[in-house]
Amino acid sequence: MPMKTFLSLATIAMLSGAALADIHDPPANDFGPTRKLSRGLANIAFSISELSEQPNLINEREGNAAAFTYGVVRGFGRWFARTGYGIYEVVTFPFPTSRGSYRIPYKSDPPWIHGGMDEFPPELGFQTRYRYSRSVYAY
Repeated sequence: MPMKTFLSLATIAMLSGAALADIHDPPANDFGPTRKLSRGLANIAFSISELSEQPNLINEREGNAAAFTYGVVRGFGRWFARTGYGIYEVVTFPFPTSRGSYRIPYKSDPPWIHGGMDEFPPELGFQTRYRYSRSVYAY
């Protein structure tokens, strides 16, 4: 076999091997049993935050009267739902129960629809998106 043909085949074999490497990390790999367990524990521990989060959201969208009535009722409903989903996910965390994967079993919360829930419960208080250590720059 001539050297050019051998080098061409070797190059094609190496490039095709690199093309298959992307398949080994599927998108569902981000959701595993440890994420499902931590999501369940977070839903159990912090589901009570829905009692103050929902009236605040409804107050911004629909006003005080709706926040005092509908917001409180929705907060209680989501509190019980999150607690139930949390218990379910903690009990079944080793098994892929949601459509053969470890994804959330409830409807997600797209921003343009008023239904569904985020993967983790809402955070209360001040939230920061910055690192906790500061860098000092010369001015």
